[in-house]
Amino acid sequence: MTPPLGLGGTTECDRTDLLPPGYRVGSWVVTGLIGSGGWSTVYAARPGGVRPVRSPAGGGTGPGGSGPGPAEVALKIMPTAALAPRQARRIVESARREVELGRRLGHPRLIGFLDTFVLSAPDRPSLDGAIVLVMERAAASLRELVDAGVPEADRGRLIAEICEGLSHLHRSGWVHADLKPENVLLGAERSVRLSDFGLATELTGTHGYAPPMGTLDYLPPERWRAPLGELGVLVRPTADIWALGIVIHEVFTSGGSPFTGATPVARGAAVQEYGAGRAPLRLDHALPPFWRDLAADCLAPTHAARAPHTADSLLARIRAARQESPGAGTAPGAGRRHGGRTRAAVLATALCGIAGAALCADGVRAAGSYAPSGRTGVATGAVRVFNAERGCQERADRDPQCSLGLAIDPRKPYAAQNVVATRVWHGDVLAAECELADGRPIIDEEDRHSTRWFRVRLPAGSAPSAAWLPAVRTKDRPSLPGCPHPTSAP
Repeated sequence: MTPPLGLGGTTECDRTDLLPPGYRVGSWVVTGLIGSGGWSTVYAARPGGVRPVRSPAGGGTGPGGSGPGPAEVALKIMPTAALAPRQARRIVESARREVELGRRLGHPRLIGFLDTFVLSAPDRPSLDGAIVLVMERAAASLRELVDAGVPEADRGRLIAEICEGLSHLHRSGWVHADLKPENVLLGAERSVRLSDFGLATELTGTHGYAPPMGTLDYLPPERWRAPLGELGVLVRPTADIWALGIVIHEVFTSGGSPFTGATPVARGAAVQEYGAGRAPLRLDHALPPFWRDLAADCLAPTHAARAPHTADSLLARIRAARQESPGAGTAPGAGRRHGGRTRAAVLATALCGIAGAALCADGVRAAGSYAPSGRTGVATGAVRVFNAERGCQERADRDPQCSLGLAIDPRKPYAAQNVVATRVWHGDVLAAECELADGRPIIDEEDRHSTRWFRVRLPAGSAPSAAWLPAVRTKDRPSLPGCPHPTSAP
């Protein structure tokens, strides 16, 4: 677990008084450290000889009564000693929220709370009087799985189960307010349990108020500008939807953020630039089209733009896509609206400009074969390049990540070794010489299938002097003669 941070980037408190294995906490015996954060430390523990009973927190058991209890639990210990009164009140309020949410909102996708009590530890003054939450023990966190690389077959299911937990929270009138991979725990068979509800906020109507805390990498743009009132900062369910978009991106990119920066504060600055409309959303090409669309909707720059994309509606989209393409965790990525066919892998490599990154050095520049985007019309015999990536359509900086490849031979696999060094971008207008009707079949993001290719001229001095643009990469359909020799570009 990692600490929740205030906007200043500092942890709420810092403790080094860790409990050794064998230390008794109430009726539990510590077996090891799970993790330490800004507000709490979490330990694995086993029953200490007293048979557990049904817990007042709901779902599970606690010390002292009938029925078998869990073999191992997690103890979340929240010290209050030596804190200023304001800090101690914050800790108590955080614990109260977690217990209340656990008691009222029991659900298979939420971590189970078994008991809560105040620790008596006269031998450890820093922990004496600490609040202890006894929780269901998980096998791991999503963060650990993301760092190791989420198996392809698990990705879609994990995200769907996170949506199930968020859907239940939101329909019950709560916002998690600190969704991140560290707070997504994995039970048996990697089933999801949302956890750490210390910042969870109960809604009063459309919004609630939370302490000015959170994990910087998961705060939406409006949170950075939110005024702090007497009740805290305003929080709405769309804050969880934004965080879900970041989590989706991390699941498919082994932890990569869609916002660049060496530190959380720097990445936060990039979020604010995007939220203010001064920078586009840049999603990694590793995201399959379905998940790219879903993440983009979650990461809409404003609360109003995200509001239509509720946890319920996102879950419905995922389930519908998985039904259309059953049997694979990433099946929804097989098509944006149609899941039955497998997209040509070459479209995600040579076309998107990532597999052929070494080929991105040159761009089309010659006046006779290129016109920059923004022209109102396209001359006869010319085609305007179309990039389906929404984040690239508004860019004017000709970033290599948004470039598209032109093929050397339209009848060979459209892979990196079959792409010329010259790159093109959305909106570029190319001089087309002729068309080939029966080239290598290409499938676009809408599952439209085409074997049509256009041979286009390259700038003077280029080698080769022409290359091939697949028809799926332009909306134009000029009247052109057939190419006399459907072979490699000369």
